[in-house]
This record gives sequence, C-alpha cells and structure tokens, in this order.
Amino acid sequence: MMDNRRDVSTRKITLFHKLAKKLVGLGLHPNHISVASSVFALMAGAALAWSGPANLVSTNLVLLVAAVLGIQLRLVCNLIDGLMAVEGGLKTPTGELYNDIPDRISDIFILVGAGFSAQSSISIALNLSWLASLVAVLTAYIRVLGSSMGAPHFFTGPMAKQHRMFALNCAIIGSAVEMYLGSWGYSLTAFLGLITIGAFLTCLRRLKNISSHINSKT
Repeated sequence: MMDNRRDVSTRKITLFHKLAKKLVGLGLHPNHISVASSVFALMAGAALAWSGPANLVSTNLVLLVAAVLGIQLRLVCNLIDGLMAVEGGLKTPTGELYNDIPDRISDIFILVGAGFSAQSSISIALNLSWLASLVAVLTAYIRVLGSSMGAPHFFTGPMAKQHRMFALNCAIIGSAVEMYLGSWGYSLTAFLGLITIGAFLTCLRRLKNISSHINSKT
C-alpha cells in the first residue's frame, strides 16, 4: 500500500479503525480487502446493468439499492485496506499493485454497468460509459506516472474517485425518480457525461500539478 494516501475525512472515524483491527484479527490482509472492493464494484455494476425500463418497479428498486450498496462497500474497502496496511503494519511488496489495479477495474465495472442500463433508452449511453471509464483510468495513470517521476500523488479533482462515485449515487437516485415519472436512462447518461468531462479536466489539472512540481525542482 502507498504511504502517500488520498486525504479522506472518514479515515478518522473510530468505527473503521475498529473494523480494520477486527479484519486483521481474523487473519485477513489488505490485499484481500483490495480484491473484495472489486467484487463489490462488480455487484454494483451488475445491478445497474440489469436495471431498466423492462423491469417491474419493485425489481428496479432492489437493483438500484444493491448498486448504491455495492458502491459504498467498494469505498469502505478502499478505506479499510489502507488502514490495515499502514496503521496495522501489514504493508507488502505487492501492495501497490493490489491497491491500484482493483480500483481501475472497479471503475470500469460500475461505469459500464450504468451504460448498459441507460442504453435501452439512450443509444449513446454505453459508448459514453466506455469513454468515462477510459478517462477515469487515465486520471489514475497520470497520478501514478507523476509519482514515478518524483512528484507527489496528486488526488485532485474535480472528478477524482470519490467524486465519481458520488456522481453515480446521484445518478442512481435520479433514476429512481425518473422511474416514477415514466422514463429511464436520462440521469445515468447525464452523469456519465458529467463524469467524462470532469475526469478529463482532472487529467489536465493533475498534469499541470505534476509538471509544475517537476519544473520547480530543476
């Protein structure tokens, strides 16, 4: 796991520290939790993909709740693995791989799941979801590349991971409202567009930060 971690306010919550200690006591390692984050992301993405206008309202409600739950559990795993690694003293040589790779896969699962759901009503939604996934992965690539060049890990937004997940939660809530109004897919598509644009701006901002840091050292 990386020492230079994202500044997350929930890391200060005692409950998560207790949960991390409990998991360590059960013999689990940070890498297990990192992989679990992708499992929860797959759950969220699958729930989104199966939701749509062809389902009963009750079915869609269950699927949307499952999607929100999967997203939140993914984020909890992302928090807990760091606590186990750093505060629990369980960092491993392969920790950075387990920290970053499942995160990128998780983004794709959830974003593309949203695209599959919305494409039944908005034809461009699936293509937009793949584009959003590409740019989301690029934000992390730029961050890690900058670190390899001697810059800090810049977790700046406006559409960093936690912002993307918040946007998707808003899209899911919007979908629930839409469903009762007799439509589907507009909220998901709109937020996929917002994520794509925001993630692109995030890439530019991180590139600028990295470049400025490196140039200041020369």
